[in-house]
Amino acid sequence: MPEITASSVLPARREPITITTSDGLTLVGELAQPLDRPPAATLICLHPLPTHEGMMDSHVLRKASYRLPALADLAVLRFNTRGTSSARGTSQGQFGDGETERHDVAAAIGYCADRDLPRLWLLGWSFGTELALRWGLDPDVDGAILLSPPLNRAGDADLDAWARSGKPLLALVPEHDDYLQPAQARERFARVPQAEVIGVPGAKHLWVGERFVRIVLNEIVRRVNPARWPLPTEWEEC
Repeated sequence: MPEITASSVLPARREPITITTSDGLTLVGELAQPLDRPPAATLICLHPLPTHEGMMDSHVLRKASYRLPALADLAVLRFNTRGTSSARGTSQGQFGDGETERHDVAAAIGYCADRDLPRLWLLGWSFGTELALRWGLDPDVDGAILLSPPLNRAGDADLDAWARSGKPLLALVPEHDDYLQPAQARERFARVPQAEVIGVPGAKHLWVGERFVRIVLNEIVRRVNPARWPLPTEWEEC
């Protein structure tokens, strides 16, 4: 069977979507679901900083949507936050430095709830982890997975709120992260008893390299749908 590579796009039902925020903006995105069965759980992807080229197509999120519906029975929703552009298009509005994006997070969660998608998990990367921690503690959300959390805009009060909720947090922290490295992350997340912090040797903030993408996707599946963990490295229909 062919090996799954960085360019592999596995079968899924993919549809372009639009999401409307409570302050009247239209956000563009995509929903990918398993091809011939209902999803077991749902990832709501929150992308890196748009002022530094973050968008719904940032590579780890794109590869999650390309692989996880087929490999792990997950629905994967990606979207551009306000003012952000990608090949899918440009979402209305302007970058709000993580403040007005609260409406974007709420709208994405509401969209998934309205579609009756199961077991909603936030998947934030860098800036997206700040959005997840600050604005993602919603009754419809089961938990959050954080890639390269800088804990810059999000602070102790946000962590304390997650601690009180009891909802799971998984933080994947690169050994050579530019903003927060594993030892610091363990100290900061210690105030959330249910948080799991995994340091990833050799990795950097942007998770460049297929080896690191596979680590990330496996840890997502281990948490969200462990029945499909570990992920295969080959796919007969590639």
